[in-house]
Amino acid sequence: MPAPSRSAFYLTNLGLPLLLAVVTFLAFDLTELDRWLSNLLLDPVSGQFPLLHDAWFEKVTHKWPRILPNWTGEAALIGSLLSLIWPLLVKYPNASITRGLNKARISPLLQFTTRYRRDLFYVVVAFALCTTVIHYLKSHTSVYCPVETTLYGGSQARVEWYQNFRWFSEAGEGRCWPGGHASSGFTLMALYFVALRHRWQHARTLLVAVLLIGFVYGTTRVLQGWHFMSHTFWAGIFVWFTSFASALCFYGRPALQARPHAVADNLRAGAYA
Repeated sequence: MPAPSRSAFYLTNLGLPLLLAVVTFLAFDLTELDRWLSNLLLDPVSGQFPLLHDAWFEKVTHKWPRILPNWTGEAALIGSLLSLIWPLLVKYPNASITRGLNKARISPLLQFTTRYRRDLFYVVVAFALCTTVIHYLKSHTSVYCPVETTLYGGSQARVEWYQNFRWFSEAGEGRCWPGGHASSGFTLMALYFVALRHRWQHARTLLVAVLLIGFVYGTTRVLQGWHFMSHTFWAGIFVWFTSFASALCFYGRPALQARPHAVADNLRAGAYA
């Protein structure tokens, strides 16, 4: 099967996310849809979000889920460092340290990380850039969380992100747009681009799983009143753009849309480069 055309590639990876951004802006940021959805979650008696101060819900939905993206990033970082070792050792096959690693059966792990060094470095860089972009947007828009605004008993005014945006300076103390917890789940999109590069047959299934993880992460914070629903959509959009741009820099468009046998040939040619 021929690879998709260049225009189709960019239409899918840039056009659709841009369309989603426009729809999100029109449907949420220019309307009261966010507030309407959050109001549905309020306790009619107390006027508060029932799960706001639920310690067990906070632990299960906010603290524990961080393990998945955190461990993924840490594993990629460790793997990146290990990938630098084998090219040095292979030059000295008779050295005591090389023989010791072979005897301890650690050499296969080092060879594996060396073979997939580019992928490991990509995941590290993509995670770092996604985190940087989200933190930049948070500090340069100064949007307060719903429960911090006067809408739900807080002291801060509700302000949309585009009303407060500053390019080169912090806009204030608010740090709620886009959704940080949702973005931590969406950063796993980097794994999708790795799978795409290697033409893993379940790449799209992996992407769907990552999107579900991100939306679940974000929705749990909406249930607590810490975010509006649109914050989750914006987190996914910005993480996608960042991960995609990083993948283009690391792999190039042809590698991300190449036919399976072409990818395999390229990997074999540069396995220990």
